[in-house]
Amino acid sequence: MAKNETRRIAPSILQADRDAWAALKTMAGYAPSKGKFSTSTIQSVVDDLLSKRDIEAQKQAELDAARDDATAAEWAFHNAVLGAKDQVIAQFGPDSNEVQALGLKKKSEYKSPKTKAAPAPSPAPSPAPPK
Repeated sequence: MAKNETRRIAPSILQADRDAWAALKTMAGYAPSKGKFSTSTIQSVVDDLLSKRDIEAQKQAELDAARDDATAAEWAFHNAVLGAKDQVIAQFGPDSNEVQALGLKKKSEYKSPKTKAAPAPSPAPSPAPPK
């Protein structure tokens, strides 16, 4: 049958299979020599497929909801830590060891701003030599 039955089938192939199944159901004289290809057996396979797809959709919705919940919890944690850092700075001062313990730089560790020297005026262009 198939070479690699571990990957999903392309939607276009599944649609062609559904179209063939719809045509097969209307064939009055269809009587396969192998019982596993009878319309009743194929109908049970189709029912199983639809059931599995419903389960997949439900699990995907659960996964999406769990991911959203985890993302919201991550942001709540991040915002709580940012607020705590602000509180430590307010309580102990911006140059304290407690600020450094949180992974922040002390205020004294930052370089002080230097004034920039005014740029030297560029020399005026020399006049063109006479001809």
